[in-house]
Amino acid sequence: MNIADSYRLLGLRTGATHEDIKAAYRKLARQLHPDMNPEDDRAKERFIRITEAYQFLLGIIAEKPPDPTEAPSAEPQSAEPPKVTIKVTHPQTAPELSLIDRQLLQTSYEQLQDFFKLKKFPRAIALVEGLAQRFPDHPDVRQWQAITYHRWAQHLIQERNYEKARLYLKKALRTDPHNRRLWAEIDQDFRRLEERVYRRR
Repeated sequence: MNIADSYRLLGLRTGATHEDIKAAYRKLARQLHPDMNPEDDRAKERFIRITEAYQFLLGIIAEKPPDPTEAPSAEPQSAEPPKVTIKVTHPQTAPELSLIDRQLLQTSYEQLQDFFKLKKFPRAIALVEGLAQRFPDHPDVRQWQAITYHRWAQHLIQERNYEKARLYLKKALRTDPHNRRLWAEIDQDFRRLEERVYRRR
């Protein structure tokens, strides 16, 4: 399931707020719950799909995006790199997936977030690269892969492993070249990296 499908299933426009998503899901859940539609054989399937869409969107917009009116700071406020909101920013239709594959992606997304929190970046990279082999044309998987490379690069910058960080920043750009927000963030990281390399000389 991709972002566009999730919004469509909940009857929402792209960019709906957290509260909009919750309200739409509550309304549809009451209407489509199998207990409310005992004679409808497809009620359970529709209920599962809107629940998946709801959970998927909540995971993606869980973090409030940065205020564009705020001036970016030269250095992060804490040692923890800023969280990256996973959101597809380029129009592309994801391939139709089976229920098992949709569940696999949802589970993998949740596992990826856990790896980020625990700073298990090599395991996160192994996860997204495995997903990329299984779903080579899925835009969300490609984006997750790029963001994982980016998060690993940010960690490497903090660890002063600048050459390896540069390598993974470039890999992130090559993996999802149409993601403008990611490009902007990586551009800032390149500047931060160059400043640190310059200070070492």
